[in-house]
Amino acid sequence: MPSLESVEDVLEALASQKYIADTSLSTAIFLALRLPKPLLLEGEAGVGKTEIAKVLAAILQTDLIRLQCYEGLDVSHAVYEWNYPRQMLAIRAAEASEESRDAAIAEIFSEDYLIKRPLLQAIEHRGKAPVLLIDEIDRADEEFEAFLLELLSDFQVTVPELGTMVAEHPPIV
Repeated sequence: MPSLESVEDVLEALASQKYIADTSLSTAIFLALRLPKPLLLEGEAGVGKTEIAKVLAAILQTDLIRLQCYEGLDVSHAVYEWNYPRQMLAIRAAEASEESRDAAIAEIFSEDYLIKRPLLQAIEHRGKAPVLLIDEIDRADEEFEAFLLELLSDFQVTVPELGTMVAEHPPIV
């Protein structure tokens, strides 16, 4: 992994990945990595906003996790949801085997039945901090934006049945 100790290092690393950037973009990336703070990029379609996240993940040799925003996006589609069909099968199996009701309930609200969506994947990621791309944020509702702001300030999320999960290495946003 190249060391990104200066704006020039960032510029060279981007060029090595065939991404043409100017000094202002390289400076913004350098500061976002150094501080560490989220980087918000605006621009017309096709100018390379999404590509910069892919290139940055390649430079840092880490995973890219992408959340595609849209109108009506809610927490269950961005953070987690329960695998209801699998939970129902487990309940039916527990009823058939006369397993204790309390044990069955505890079992179905475990991580085995949790579907991790992009934000939880980024929080729970092990190893190097991943690059979290939140694409088309302008399409999300205000309620979701407020939730996202809170999540990005603490890099933690609470799943009521499992507790609070805190990022070991906060994602690069």
